[in-house]
Amino acid sequence: MNYWEIFLAFFIPGILGYGGGPASIPLIENEVVEKYGWMTTQEFSEVLAVGNSLPGPIATKMAAYIGYTEGGILGSLIGLFATIAPSIILMLVLMAILMKYKDTPQVKSISVIVRPVIAVLLGVMTFDFVKDSVIGLGALYTIILIAGSYFLLEKLKVHPALVILLSLVVGAGMGIYQFGVH
Repeated sequence: MNYWEIFLAFFIPGILGYGGGPASIPLIENEVVEKYGWMTTQEFSEVLAVGNSLPGPIATKMAAYIGYTEGGILGSLIGLFATIAPSIILMLVLMAILMKYKDTPQVKSISVIVRPVIAVLLGVMTFDFVKDSVIGLGALYTIILIAGSYFLLEKLKVHPALVILLSLVVGAGMGIYQFGVH
């Protein structure tokens, strides 16, 4: 197996896939299915479905799996590194530039200006999540989950991972209650 091909198959989509994993999926498919012929379209769609069902970034999971199938553990590591390398390189370059000019008024004003924009983006995302939750669960369950999560996180200082795990258990319990176990 040519490890250089594994690297290129995931590095190029990482550079060109503006917007992260979902935007780079068609680029990865082109490399894996069309260019190198490592998988059929059906196999690729199955890997994509499994990758989407697991937590974390989709592109890195796919790179690790496809790299493993094509080059073993080393292929998996190369595919994973190739996927994150463009972000690492760009982040290091941008941070070097920011650190060089960190005392200039322009750079200082960047964080002052960006903070409210990020707050609005997070607010819009939160609103969309709540809206989808009300549609999917209903208003009462949504309010209970929001209040319960807030209480656990802010008042009892429970770790966020445990709150997420608890919500998964509650969701599974609701599914069993509503649909029964088959």
